[in-house]
Amino acid sequence: MSDRQTQILEAAVRVIAQDGVRGLRVEKLAAEAEVSTALIYYHFKDRAGVLRRALDHVNDRAVRYTEVAARDPRARLEQVLVLELQDTDEVRDNSVAWGELRASAVFSDDLREPLRASTLAWSEDVESLIREAQGAGLAKPDTSPADAAERLTALVEGLSERWLSGSVTLERARDLLDGAITAELGPPSK
Repeated sequence: MSDRQTQILEAAVRVIAQDGVRGLRVEKLAAEAEVSTALIYYHFKDRAGVLRRALDHVNDRAVRYTEVAARDPRARLEQVLVLELQDTDEVRDNSVAWGELRASAVFSDDLREPLRASTLAWSEDVESLIREAQGAGLAKPDTSPADAAERLTALVEGLSERWLSGSVTLERARDLLDGAITAELGPPSK
């Protein structure tokens, strides 16, 4: 991806986070990205193309800021999930944009499939870490990794929305996530 495309996608995430998907107009995006509308159409074809690529960009950013080097799979799992609840501009914008894109997918067939695929990929990544933790004796062996992964990723999304809307504090959201991980996988080993 070119630097210009990245610049446009970063601006798209900011606009979506600030104004929602409905507030994303190509003219507004061009002003935010400090490029011409023609350049946006050249790289993304249309507004729907911008939205699909913005969803991919949100996912790529999340992968980058949740990369961890923890020593064991359970610690990696815990860090991957809790890093979605960070008080940084990048995580806030990403989380708000993700929520906006998810809500818009209810009404947009163009977004529904890419969002489903992204959600499935995230859940499968978490499922893989749960399986690794089980194999290392760091999680209950009778837990369904696929079910636990789906519940935990859905919880992170919900906690993120509650935190960002001011319904819970960041500390409370993290505490609830820690409790859910323990409920799903059992207490951490000493």
